[in-house]
Amino acid sequence: MRLSDASVVIRPRTSWEAMDLGVLMAREHRLLLMSSWALVTLPVFALLTALLWKSPSIAMFVFWWFKPAFDRLPLYILSKALFGETPTLKQAVRQWPRLLKGQLLASLTWRRLSLSRSFVMPVSQLEGLDGDARQKRLGVLLQRNAGAARWLTTIGVHLEIGLWFGCMALFYLFIPQQVELGWNWQRLALASNSQALWLEHLSNGFYALILVFWEPIYVACGFSLYLNRRTVLEAWDLELVFRRLRQRLSTVASSALLVVGLMLLSFNPPAMADSTKPLSPQGASQSIKSLMEKPPFKNPETVTRYRFGEEKPAIKNKVHSDGKLPAWLQALLDSLNSNSFKHVAQGLEVLLWSLLVAGVAIGIWRYRDWLHTFVSRRRPRTPKAAKPVPTQLFGLELGAETLPDDIASTAEQLWATQPREALGLLYRGLLSRLLHDFNLPLKSADTEGQVLGHIHQLQQPQLLAFSDELTQHWQNLAYGHQLPPASARLKLCSDWRALFSSGGAK
Repeated sequence: MRLSDASVVIRPRTSWEAMDLGVLMAREHRLLLMSSWALVTLPVFALLTALLWKSPSIAMFVFWWFKPAFDRLPLYILSKALFGETPTLKQAVRQWPRLLKGQLLASLTWRRLSLSRSFVMPVSQLEGLDGDARQKRLGVLLQRNAGAARWLTTIGVHLEIGLWFGCMALFYLFIPQQVELGWNWQRLALASNSQALWLEHLSNGFYALILVFWEPIYVACGFSLYLNRRTVLEAWDLELVFRRLRQRLSTVASSALLVVGLMLLSFNPPAMADSTKPLSPQGASQSIKSLMEKPPFKNPETVTRYRFGEEKPAIKNKVHSDGKLPAWLQALLDSLNSNSFKHVAQGLEVLLWSLLVAGVAIGIWRYRDWLHTFVSRRRPRTPKAAKPVPTQLFGLELGAETLPDDIASTAEQLWATQPREALGLLYRGLLSRLLHDFNLPLKSADTEGQVLGHIHQLQQPQLLAFSDELTQHWQNLAYGHQLPPASARLKLCSDWRALFSSGGAK
């Protein structure tokens, strides 16, 4: 490992800054990390889904439990890329089976639920330590960064859950409204047969795709924490500085020696011998002290700083020694006590009270209806006149005079020759009953789905079931040109008579 070849700046960082560095490293090699993760994990996920099709929860749990085995691949890629030896996609995928040989059982058993997993994983994989040597190494590494590593795992778990729910919500938002009307979410959630398995496997697939994006980032952040801890412990930054100094000195050492030799040859050897005198211990000590008092060993510097009152100043200062305030501060306080500033303060006080009164007045006006209801003793206002009932919805006439007296019988007669008119008659009758009998606040701009929402508020299961089935057949015929089956005629007409036994529309 040559620190001079590192692709990042080697220096001590805080824990959160180190994790930011991990995110940058993952972004730098995102294509290689994500593609290699997908090539390794998605086939395993598909195999588990096929083998455990009737148990999607078990398949998801097994896939989640194998994450430490998958994490070894992005750690290998990042460790190589750090020193300029980035492998190709083919090389990385071929290397993954070899990476599983060391301490895989421990990673998938008693070490699986460790919150510091991403931080300590390089100790086993990159350093190859195990047993007592590994424990001693972890005891040193976890002295400072253990909390940050645990927070990384905790935040990662919540981020995975948030992205998982976000993908499912996004999928739901892209479902067309006409398809959504035929779904019963409560029935799908409580179903235990094979009809609901596809929904669980779909959510599992979303989680597998989320890991393609997030898990390499999680591994990179743990790896950067590990690098930062080793930088602090082993002084990698100082080692790099000394290496650079050695490289610089090595280039000029030979030329400097040559120049010194030439300078020495220019003197007469006897003269040099005469000028050289033996140095006593006291003289040597004095010479050393004089050299230590000069740069670069000693650099005097004057520093100006704030200090507390009880501290003794290094240099005597006669300014304000009598305990008086500085002249500029005394002038400022005198100006604050002047009459002109008092007028300004009074103006500000009036402005603040005006703002308070205006805020209270706006609040009272905003919530005047609530105050009239709970505070005022006056009689409540007479209710506003009811809005006129719409005469048309979806282009269908809803007036009572446009409907026959016996809607069910008329629909049965029309069904054989004019099924569209028969189904439209039943739907018109339903809307007319909702407007006049149940006083639902339907509007001309409401959709079929909104009408069903109003019916749901009535808390009548039979009416809701009939309306849902009738709306579905009506939409299939009106928008999809699909005729309802023959059995639907008898069921819809009989349900109509059961709900509206009085027959005609009012």
